[in-house]
This record gives sequence, C-alpha cells and structure tokens, in this order.
Amino acid sequence: MSASGMTALPGIELQSPGPGLITLDPVRTALLRGLDDLLSGLAARLSAPEVLGPPLLSVEGLARLDFFRNFPHLGVPAGRFTPETLDGLASGEAPQDLPLVPTGHLLPSATCYGLLLSLEGQDVGEDGLRVSAVGRCFRNETHYDGLRRLWGFHMREVLYLGTKDGAGEHLERGGEFVQEVAARLGLTLTRAAADDPFYDKGGSRARLMALDPVKFEYSAPDGTAIASVNRHRNFFGERLGIRAGSHGSAYSSCVAFGVERWVHAMILAHGSADRALDHLRAAAS
Repeated sequence: MSASGMTALPGIELQSPGPGLITLDPVRTALLRGLDDLLSGLAARLSAPEVLGPPLLSVEGLARLDFFRNFPHLGVPAGRFTPETLDGLASGEAPQDLPLVPTGHLLPSATCYGLLLSLEGQDVGEDGLRVSAVGRCFRNETHYDGLRRLWGFHMREVLYLGTKDGAGEHLERGGEFVQEVAARLGLTLTRAAADDPFYDKGGSRARLMALDPVKFEYSAPDGTAIASVNRHRNFFGERLGIRAGSHGSAYSSCVAFGVERWVHAMILAHGSADRALDHLRAAAS
C-alpha cells in the first residue's frame, strides 16, 4: 500500500486503448476526483449551483455561435449506422468499413456550450446568473500527449451571465481562486493571454484580440494550460437572446479547469501520483 493509502491493481498494468485515450489507475482517479472537489470550491464561493449539461450539441445551435468558423478542426461529430448496415454488423462485418449517417449533433468540446444553449431566450435578471458544471469534453487534435492532450477529458466550468461589470468581476474572482488553489497545491502557474491558432493573424478579430484579450490561460512550468478565464462580452447574449433585465443583452464570462491537466500538473510538481495525492489531501484538509 502506498503512502496515499491507495492500492495498485494487483498484477495489472492499464494500457492506453488508443491515441488520446487513457484509463486512469486508482491513484490518478482519486487525484482527479479530489481535484474536481477542490476546484468546485469556486462555485461554492460564488454561489453557483451545480447543473449537468447535455451529452450532445446540435450543429444548428453551434453554427449560430460561430463554432464552425472558429473551431472547425475540433468538432467530433456523432454518427449512426444506417438501417441497411445493421444486418452487416450482425453478420460480423467490420464496423469501421460501414457507412455512418450524420445525426446533426456533435460531442461537446467545452462544457459551457450546452449551458448557454439551454438558456436561450431567458432573462437572467438584474442580478445575473451563475451556474457550474463538469462535463466530459471531446476534441480532435493534431496529436495526443498523455494527460496533457486527450481525445476526451473532464472540464469544470463556472459560468456567469449578467452585466458587463458582473462579467468582469466574475473573471477577477476566478483568477484569484486559480492562484490561491495553485499555491495550496504547491503549483507554480504563469498567466498569459491566449493566442488561439484559429484566428487569421491578419484579420480584424486577431487585431481585436491583441488589443483587448478575451482569454487568459494559467500554465504549469512545462507549458500545459490547466485553467483559463474567458470573457465573451455580450456575444452569446445577443446570439441566443439572453437578457439581463434592463441592461439588455447579457454579458457572459467563464472560468474553466481541465481536470486531467491538473492531475498532470500535480504529478509534474510532486514527482509521482502517490505524492501528488498526499499533497492534495493535505491541502484539502
């Protein structure tokens, strides 16, 4: 038994089922669960109730949010086998050789999309609205790298919709929380404006981003971004008809945590998963 009180699977070494796919062992699973519990403290601090987002997102809804203009490379479509292929499947034909038909849905690439689409046409009131959720997210990537870059991962988000000032305050308090928790966990993070690769470097949106960044990332010493604060302005409010009482279209912002990346950062900082779990338990007590 390790110092963390966890036992390894006897005589078993868990293998990766494929690129970007990892089954976490008991210690890393305990790390992930414990870190998410700790990170959910931001929601408690900001009185953001927990909700559970949908497992699929409609392509029509995502198109209205410019997802395909901004992130065409990330989308993971959900398909289904045609009725004509079912007999082939039942007779043992290779599934990868049979055609799929679109369902009109994608797997989520971020937790907030489903939450925002669920609030379409709502009025969040003069005081605004906060919600928190953790979801399994999926992204096509050019390459995969351990816990740093996965095909599917958990993302914890705390989302705010309301006034412009409220959105700014949400990010300020979220950024303070990230640094506070990092210090408790023995993590050294750097904060920098994100340079999203999908922006046309000569385009108007790229120039706007350079003058007024809307996303800041917090990264471990090896460059792995493990958290971000994201200012949406009133983009989602306008596109989805979400209002903030007399203030008009709601402004929104979110604080996001890639939970597997926090596991990676903890192991990087403390040398092993066992020592990282011991440090997490001490920090959480």
